Amino acid sequence: MRQGFAHQAVLDMAPDDDPAAPGAAITAGLCGHWEHEPPCPVAPHHTRAERCGDEVRLRILFATEPHLEPGVRHDIDRALARGELVGPDGRTSRWRLLRSEPGEPSAQEAAHLERLTRG
Repeated sequence: MRQGFAHQAVLDMAPDDDPAAPGAAITAGLCGHWEHEPPCPVAPHHTRAERCGDEVRLRILFATEPHLEPGVRHDIDRALARGELVGPDGRTSRWRLLRSEPGEPSAQEAAHLERLTRG
């Protein structure tokens, strides 16, 4: 049975690079491409990006079976460690992974995680 999890990361990213690109890279890493038909094959997920100067802070929510959690976190880290993504417009966004770690889901994220566990 799927459970909800949170992950967080901090990236160094130039202001003219797309802050949504790391989330697309995560989706590509977990699902094969950022554009795919639902459901996500391994872990339904959502990534929120918040820019703060040259840093982009990511909050990733995902749902998977507990025994698959370490692998999903590894795939997230691997996607972020690549440090670049060519978007649909052909433009390359680049970043440098500064930190990545498990997070505690907040009370405000509970409803979203519940939807992810069903989907």
